[in-house]
Amino acid sequence: MVATGSLRRELAGRGFRNVRAWTRGVDLERFKPVPVAMPYPRPVFLYVGRVAVEKNLGAFLLLDLPGTTLVVGDGPQRHALARGHPAAQFLGERHGAALAEAYAGADAFVFPSLTDTFGLVLLESLACGTPIAAHPVTGPADILEGAPPGVGALDHDLRAAAMRALAGTGWPAAPIPNGSPGEPAPTRSWRIWSWLAPAPNVGVARFARLRTACYRRAMLAGRSH
Repeated sequence: MVATGSLRRELAGRGFRNVRAWTRGVDLERFKPVPVAMPYPRPVFLYVGRVAVEKNLGAFLLLDLPGTTLVVGDGPQRHALARGHPAAQFLGERHGAALAEAYAGADAFVFPSLTDTFGLVLLESLACGTPIAAHPVTGPADILEGAPPGVGALDHDLRAAAMRALAGTGWPAAPIPNGSPGEPAPTRSWRIWSWLAPAPNVGVARFARLRTACYRRAMLAGRSH
């Protein structure tokens, strides 16, 4: 069972047979675009996941990025990395509504891993209308291949990917006050979901339902503000 087409091709090339896709999806009752005012200098670059060496989190923390670097998650490297990078905000684990709000309130989601075979957090971020920056490796490459500005950016230079992902949202050249929402989540979400085509590794019907539901919620949210 594999999560992506690239992993399936790699295993087939190594002689594996009877390889089948194991689809992925997200809960749109939890992960959805909502306006969130983050209490940090903007733009906010977010990482969500285990804080451990295999996630390559140090590469994200070393980037020279404007605004705030935000880390949600726990793991064996958390305290050491927090001591070594005092300017970054380490929030520990978040679940439920608090986790969804972290995604929706961020301006870009940075995924530094080089070894994940999928990265479910990528779908969670997109469902919340937040663009992705990642390396062009298995997982991100399968999800973001051909993504236009405002959806995500792939680059071996992770900072370049992060800045392109941010620029695609229409981030203002002039700073905006802390605690203010960036680009409205409904607008940002529609840009993302209007692009996402059904992907075999996620499931055609599932992705179509996600895209349609996200669009409807975005339009309803837009009419309520």
